[in-house]
Amino acid sequence: MTQGAGQGPAARTETLRDFRVPAYVHDVPANVVPTEPESGPAPDDAEAFPDGYTPTARDLPVINRGDTVQVEIPQPAPAPAPPADGHGPLYVVGDVHGYIDELVAALQEKGLIDAEGNWSAGNARLWFLGDFTDRGPDGIGVIDLVMRLSAEAAAAGGYCKALMGNHELLLLGAKRFGDTPVNSGAGTATFQAAWLLNGGQKSDMDRLQDVHLQWMSRLDAIELEDDHLLMHSDTTAYLDYGDSIEAVNDTVRETLTRNDADECWDLFRKFTKRFAFRDEESGPGAVQELLGAYGGSRVVHGHSPIPYLLGEVGAEAGADSTDSSDSRPVVEGPHVYAGGLAIAMDGGVTMAGKLLVQQLPMDI
Repeated sequence: MTQGAGQGPAARTETLRDFRVPAYVHDVPANVVPTEPESGPAPDDAEAFPDGYTPTARDLPVINRGDTVQVEIPQPAPAPAPPADGHGPLYVVGDVHGYIDELVAALQEKGLIDAEGNWSAGNARLWFLGDFTDRGPDGIGVIDLVMRLSAEAAAAGGYCKALMGNHELLLLGAKRFGDTPVNSGAGTATFQAAWLLNGGQKSDMDRLQDVHLQWMSRLDAIELEDDHLLMHSDTTAYLDYGDSIEAVNDTVRETLTRNDADECWDLFRKFTKRFAFRDEESGPGAVQELLGAYGGSRVVHGHSPIPYLLGEVGAEAGADSTDSSDSRPVVEGPHVYAGGLAIAMDGGVTMAGKLLVQQLPMDI
């Protein structure tokens, strides 16, 4: 599989304005569901509309002939045992949203791909947490790259896999159903309108092929890897689709196979929920509910940008400034929260943040 071509670099907006929903959207209360907060964080169960992370110097003794000296040699720390299946280290990637140049740079920095963009990590394991398209300049190029790396990694003894994000559901719905009205619970809505509102790129739709649609529709929604429960959205809505990982993934795929616009909209709407783990009191309990159902000791997710989780973005002050140097969110790495039970991986690349690639486990 070759990387998508034909798209030049797009000018990148240097302020946070591209991330917020424009003011005029508030005049259309029931036809779309924004997938990002409009003016700041909202609780997980809130709908956008009425219903909806030196060798130490050692003093050597002087040994004379005939002397016997006992020198205690420090033992090195044992290396972590490799996984039973023989695979190498585990990495996760946060939301990409079409920013292919940033993705390539981040993967190269971790040694996962070489200067030509080919897999160079041997038997390493790489998981993408979803949201490959929309907002950024080359979503289809991102999908093509992930598909190609999947084949190259498998040939090298490792693997590159991906999870279903809410923007994959949105793009699938926009392609399949277009302007077909769906029951949003607060009137009628359409996938096409929601896709455009949430950063849908015409260049992506024009280059979307059957192979991309098939690949997206077969993605898993949730997986357990090295005691880490991997998912896209920071929500407990996964529990609505099954009491096991296998059941959730089967239910999501079956829903997409039935091709029912209302069912697909409900799936998209639930995967758009967020912030279930953020509250200091209820957050750890929400994570434990998921871990109790699906296993693992920690949740790793994308979806909600770290600056929103930290409450650093959302104020209107400075929104009209053309100089964003003082307003850019500073993201150094993944955000560990909910009592250490959750790791957020969306560094906010769409808002001039950072595209995160992280090796697991983290030293927390």
